[in-house]
Amino acid sequence: MKSGHDLVNLCIQHAQLKPNHQVLDVGCGIGRLAVALTPYLNAQGAYYGFDVVQDGINWCTKNISPKHPNFHFKFTPLRNDLYNLSTEERAENFTFPYPNNQFDLVVLTSVFTHMQPPEVQHYLKEIKRVLKPGGKCLATFFVIDEQTHQTIKTRTDVMQFNYEYEEYFLHDNKVKDANIAFKQQALQNMAQQAQLNITTSNPGWWRGTPKTNSSNYQDVIIFTA
Repeated sequence: MKSGHDLVNLCIQHAQLKPNHQVLDVGCGIGRLAVALTPYLNAQGAYYGFDVVQDGINWCTKNISPKHPNFHFKFTPLRNDLYNLSTEERAENFTFPYPNNQFDLVVLTSVFTHMQPPEVQHYLKEIKRVLKPGGKCLATFFVIDEQTHQTIKTRTDVMQFNYEYEEYFLHDNKVKDANIAFKQQALQNMAQQAQLNITTSNPGWWRGTPKTNSSNYQDVIIFTA
């Protein structure tokens, strides 16, 4: 899939992904990144992915792991208003099922755009825990600074976040996990509390910037441990 290969290229370009790296894919879905990584990671590298939707994990376990034994998938049933209402287990209390300092790279695409601040804060702390010293996390967000806030008010052709809260904006006030945009300062504060440094911020074209100036539709943030 082109989107998977584009994501691998993002990881190489912005997070210096190497073939021998240990990679964690949070919210791995149906294996978009995993499939694209199978020809890239070598025998010293390894991939681990988890997701709250079991069907995707089942597919990946059946179709990827038998051919690539260094690719591992795990179902993690957590509650989300958009994807999973069958459990009361919350992301803000979830411990990643991996030891400290295991990964060179953690990837989250369209994950933090569906999570509330306490959940994001907890995940950032877990990411810090499982990353090797100097390891990186590539995550996509909707981030709103003052300029973007003004753009949203004046342009109807960009994604709208009209419901403002202390740390974030919502696209739909009735489905709070549908699309969340974090205020820039709130994201910086959460990174600091997790002892992560934001080393790259590449604005996405969702906010109306030209595609030629952006790497992705959503904003790409690189955290370094």
